[in-house]
Order: sequence, then structure tokens, then C-alpha cells
Amino acid sequence: MAVNSQLSRRRFLKAVIASSVAAASCSGMHSAIAPGRLRGTVERLISLNINGATRRVDVSPQETLAHTLRYKLGLTGTKIGCNRGECGTCTVLIDGVTVYACSMLTQSVRSRAVRTIEGLQANDGTLHPVQQAFIDELSPQCGFCTPGQIMSTVALLEENPTPTREEARQALSGNLCRCGAYDHYLNGVMRASGQSS
Repeated sequence: MAVNSQLSRRRFLKAVIASSVAAASCSGMHSAIAPGRLRGTVERLISLNINGATRRVDVSPQETLAHTLRYKLGLTGTKIGCNRGECGTCTVLIDGVTVYACSMLTQSVRSRAVRTIEGLQANDGTLHPVQQAFIDELSPQCGFCTPGQIMSTVALLEENPTPTREEARQALSGNLCRCGAYDHYLNGVMRASGQSS
């Protein structure tokens, strides 16, 4: 009797395993046949408007814009510092507004215009006036925060072409500089706005 009960237990376990494998393989076949059509799934191959050009990229649902820009699209001017929306090194413009790319999911920017530091210089290689002003004022020290500082300044000057120094300070307050070159960056903002030479 004990032998029969062991055999039936073994058969039961085999049946459970076989049905689990069958269910898993059917689920996989359904996913392969109808990708992106299951409830709760997200399309991975998406189009992004980056610096005025449409770029197709494979993006996971929880991927940040900073990760996509740097590691999928090769736009390494966008730095990743703190990776939690505090330092500003990953600042980009989305529809003209500054955002921390490390805190923005790539999937959420599909229909919006993204500008990175690479999109500022002219086609002939001429630097953007903000970039040139920062060079003239020796604003960068180590340079790690510089792309974020530049993008914040560009957004400020597009909204307010002649800001006061205090307005510039407020606009750049979301960008941390570990070298402490804040006055140099403010001098660069003033020069870019034509208020100093």
C-alpha cells in the first residue's frame, strides 16, 4: 500500500510539473505572437525627438532618460551624478523646460522635444553663446557639472534674455558644483546675456 501511495504521489508531481511547463510555454507563445498587446505591457521600440531628430530606440519600461541618452544613444554630454534628482548634472530641456533626466522615465517623453548639450552647437561647429560665455569666463573647473549648468542657463535666457544676477542664481540653484565655481558660472550667465564683457 505504501508503494502505491508513493507512485501516485510521483505521478501527481509529474503531472503538476508538466502542466506548469505547458502553461508557461503557451504564455510565451502568446507573447511572441502578440507583442505589446497584452494588458499591462509597454511597447519597447519607441521614437524619440532628440535635438530635432527622430531616434528609434529600444527602451525598457523602467528606464530613465539619462540612461537612454548616455548608453543607448551615445549622448554622453548628459552626465549621471547622484542618479536621484539632486545634483543637476543630467539636466536636459524637455519642451523648453529643465528636467533631471535621471528622474524622468524615457517612456514618458515620446511625443516631446528633448534637447541635450549636444544639440546646442551649430551645424558648422560654432558653440552656443552660453557655451562660449562659460569658456570666456573660465566657468568650468572639473567640468562635470558644466552640461547641466549650461542647459539651465539656456532655459533661463530663452525665457528671460536679461536676467539679474539673483535671477540667474535662482535658475542655477538646482545644479551643484563640487568645485564651488558658482560665481564663475554666474559671470558666464551675465556675459551670455550681454550684460558684461
